[in-house]
Amino acid sequence: MKKMTEIIWYDTIDSTNSQARRLLERLTSPTVIAAREQTAGRGQRGNSWNSEPGNNLTFSLVIKKDGRLLDNIPVTCQFVISEAVALGVADYLATEDVPVKIKWPNDIYAGNSKICGILIENTVASGEMTSCIAGVGLNLNQTGFPCEIPNPVSLTMITGRKYCLEDTLVRLVSFIIDRLASIHDDPEKLRREYLDILYRKDECHKYVDMNTGEEFEGYIRGISDSARLQVEIRNGTVREYSFKEIGYIIA
Repeated sequence: MKKMTEIIWYDTIDSTNSQARRLLERLTSPTVIAAREQTAGRGQRGNSWNSEPGNNLTFSLVIKKDGRLLDNIPVTCQFVISEAVALGVADYLATEDVPVKIKWPNDIYAGNSKICGILIENTVASGEMTSCIAGVGLNLNQTGFPCEIPNPVSLTMITGRKYCLEDTLVRLVSFIIDRLASIHDDPEKLRREYLDILYRKDECHKYVDMNTGEEFEGYIRGISDSARLQVEIRNGTVREYSFKEIGYIIA
């Protein structure tokens, strides 16, 4: 029988990931920290996350090693958590007839527009994961975005429908939990499904090497065992990039 997920709502908070860390010791697993407004929302590598109050889903899912979900996941395999969470979001959006791609490592794109961002923060000890805070920001009902955000889209902009935050959160979290539970059943299948919807995979597009400033064309071929992005350039050489070492040129 699936364990019920506790959901704690806040009207306003600095960051759901920050609050999850503050409460980590006393929380049971799984628990969701959700907010109708974040005053200091965070994205990957210290980037800010802009979200219109009351119109989007901003939450953090806390998983601890006191149940099956995190059992026996070594540090070297922790990217599987990112894969599961991203696929869970994609599963939910598929039920709304919105096909999406995963822009490595775990942004969710509808077409060439970003609909969801994910921030994974893991805690490790003795070579294994002990806790995971998976922060998710899903653009739900917002229809206007600041001009400095390059390519946003929301679910309501795609479908024309309005969504209840509370109901959507329950549904979305259930898909993520299901994907996390599948890690132990068939991690290879999880990787295949992640690669099946990897944004720009096996397509020729332009990129920029953030270390050198070089612009080049290439094909995303997959990810390495250490979760680095593998890009084949024109001469057949395959380069590997860590996060923020490659920029996507999106027209």
